[in-house]
Amino acid sequence: MTETLDPVTDDMDPQKLAEQLLGQAKEQGVDLVGPDGLLNRLAKNVLETAREAEMSEHLGYGKHDPAGRTGDHSRNGTRAKAVLTEIGEVEIEVARDVDSSFEPQIVRKRQRRLTGVDEIVLSLSAKGLTTQPESARSSGA
Repeated sequence: MTETLDPVTDDMDPQKLAEQLLGQAKEQGVDLVGPDGLLNRLAKNVLETAREAEMSEHLGYGKHDPAGRTGDHSRNGTRAKAVLTEIGEVEIEVARDVDSSFEPQIVRKRQRRLTGVDEIVLSLSAKGLTTQPESARSSGA
């Protein structure tokens, strides 16, 4: 599903956020749990966004920044990774770097089981994170 949830403001309280997300999910026919459910989509988005921020910090420049085209140390695509969380299995895309020196902290290399994801998802969602892919946000979709 490619429907998006509206971004929220930083001052929205978690209870109102949960009610808004659940209402929008219901309108769009999105289940709360399951492989394509609301919680799974939020968890995927949170984990990928956090990992991408870690990679940007490691390399010293953001994704799609021209600075990455001139150096030896740069991104080297992504690979799929399944992690087990309290809400079920979440399939994420994991960024790689050319020399494999990136040591992520959010989802470590070879780590398959995560705990506390539900708390992270709700916390970051309350700060405005959406389930819309970055490519759709930048294209105005």
